[in-house]
Amino acid sequence: MIFSYNWISRYLDPGAGADEIAGRLTAAGLAVENSEPRGDDVLFDVDVTTNRPDCMNHVGLAREASTLLAQGLRFPDTTTDAADPAVGELARVVVEDGYGCPRYVALVVRGAKVGPSPGWLVEHLEAIGQRSINNIVDITNFVLWELGQPIHAFDLAKLAAGTIVVRRAREGERLTTLDEEDRQLDPKILVIADAERPVALAGIMGGFDSEVSDSTVDILIESAHFDPARVRSGAKALGLHTDASHRFERGADPDICRVAADRVAKLIAEIAGGQVQKGALDVRNEECDWQLAGHLSLERAVRFGGVDLDAADVVRWLTGVGFSMDQTAPGEWDVKVPTWRYYDMRPDPAKPISEPQGPVFEADFFEEILRLHGLEGIPSTLPAVGAPDQGFSTAHECRQTIRTHLAASGYVEAITFAFHEEVADQRYPALEKAGDVLRLANPLSELYVVMRRSLIPGLIGAAEFNQRRGCQAIRLFEIGHLFPGGDSTELEAVALIGGGQTDLPWDRAMPFDLFELKGVVESLGARFGVEIVAGSAELPGLVSGTSSQLHEATLTGPNMGFMGQLEDARSPYPLYVAELSTSSFSVDQVRPIELPSRYPGVEVDLTLTQSADTAWSEIAQTIRKAAVQDLVSFGLKDRYWGEGVPAGAVNTTICFLYNAADSSLTRDEVNERHEAMRKLLEQRFGWKGEV
Repeated sequence: MIFSYNWISRYLDPGAGADEIAGRLTAAGLAVENSEPRGDDVLFDVDVTTNRPDCMNHVGLAREASTLLAQGLRFPDTTTDAADPAVGELARVVVEDGYGCPRYVALVVRGAKVGPSPGWLVEHLEAIGQRSINNIVDITNFVLWELGQPIHAFDLAKLAAGTIVVRRAREGERLTTLDEEDRQLDPKILVIADAERPVALAGIMGGFDSEVSDSTVDILIESAHFDPARVRSGAKALGLHTDASHRFERGADPDICRVAADRVAKLIAEIAGGQVQKGALDVRNEECDWQLAGHLSLERAVRFGGVDLDAADVVRWLTGVGFSMDQTAPGEWDVKVPTWRYYDMRPDPAKPISEPQGPVFEADFFEEILRLHGLEGIPSTLPAVGAPDQGFSTAHECRQTIRTHLAASGYVEAITFAFHEEVADQRYPALEKAGDVLRLANPLSELYVVMRRSLIPGLIGAAEFNQRRGCQAIRLFEIGHLFPGGDSTELEAVALIGGGQTDLPWDRAMPFDLFELKGVVESLGARFGVEIVAGSAELPGLVSGTSSQLHEATLTGPNMGFMGQLEDARSPYPLYVAELSTSSFSVDQVRPIELPSRYPGVEVDLTLTQSADTAWSEIAQTIRKAAVQDLVSFGLKDRYWGEGVPAGAVNTTICFLYNAADSSLTRDEVNERHEAMRKLLEQRFGWKGEV
């Protein structure tokens, strides 16, 4: 917004130059982005933030500058010589919507002569880019930019029965506004009407038929306060944005209405030769209260800002910008907020203006003090910590361990929305579905309507996003909360998705398959000392024969999750998914590091002819339970069907590693241990069918 240095200086004691004022305003949060000399004046381009409508005028900026520079502030003169008859004998005001218009002030000036404005008035307005129209309109614009209160001047003779009615527009009503546009009104829009028809849009723009013209003699001055939300919705509905609506939408000062009206009346009497009539029509909604107060502690302010503050300076700063302070103890004050800061400092903006707000947050006072102190004078120090750092929770440590392990396995973490479309909730399995799905009351779109009961749909979306951009391999994981529905509490899970080619420079390209995913899942369990096994199960959304339930320790152990290949024809290559509850993992279970034996180990293979229906997980479980001496590891090496193998059977080759911790094993010792293992496996799983 453009402001004039000469205009601001009207309200300040002489002394401060343009550069000094610009610098101090900028340091106090009212950034002067540019200073441009214009004749004997300097124009400031000030970035006034939306929460500071009190500074969208020259007196408001002068108030700030006077406090920052410790100069006197000269408020504009509003005294007038009023005459009979009183305003109440000439006009009438009726406010039907006391919440849309909590206050309406009307004054009357008779016998004014409309004409050109004096040079000083034209000069001030043109300096900030305002076009001079006539002396009456120019005065209302001058007071708007002087005090920040929008004012409208009606030709009293054009108001039916001399009446002002503040009400909602009626169905079918129209109004031609000052820009000569005919506008269809909506019943939600607040209007100013006379006894017969609308004559202005409340807080937005006046009407063409009631404007001041060269023939105007008697003027009704409107100075009102309108609800910001009502003005905002009306301006948006009509596609209008004016200087008045800009201020009302952000919260004008409700207590300046009479002062601004008196200022306009005084200037009209001086410039246009009119006579101000006695009194004023001042209609208020007594249910609305703009008084805010709170408590301020100097000790807490110092602790908050990390800078020493003098009590006298604090009082000077706050009282300088309008706050009232009543000392209750050394360094303690009860503070009243000026009405022009009501919308900025109210603690609960969601409450209507008719409801009491409660005490102002003390931090708002801290912010005001530090702003006026100057942020450049506050050292860059960290706040003191009142207690020792408690460190991370075990749940956090568990999540970090999962992240580290999966990242080391080649997976990249994804973060997706906690809600998705309902069809995705039905299409894929979930760790738990405890009740009706939780629906969003105000969804972003049809794609985000229910809270997720599985991480899989979100990861599928992330995978497809990457595939559409030519990604030839997918390795993603996510850790997040699930919402089983009903009255069940949230649970945490980790999910993985993978597919495509593994194409490393030092390795041949290999397709990602279910066994690679299974290996990562098993290695994650091993990282926490949890043995994960897969049991065949038919699950929705997964290809039959590939889907499995994941269990802990045995096939009858607790259900940890599921895995399998997705039934999704949209993917250019197969995608495999797994989802596990993190509740089975604990940092207390993390397997400690075991030093390897300093003696050489011996690897021995064993080929077992077994039934093709026997799962590898059963064989592996049997080997673990056998706990053969010095057997440190084993693994599946090969499975063969074909010539030389009986129908219905499979040759499974298993690799065993024997390694003693305190000596080198002899051939006889290895043969003894391995023979015991062979007999156990052949007795339990050896082929018993017809050869």
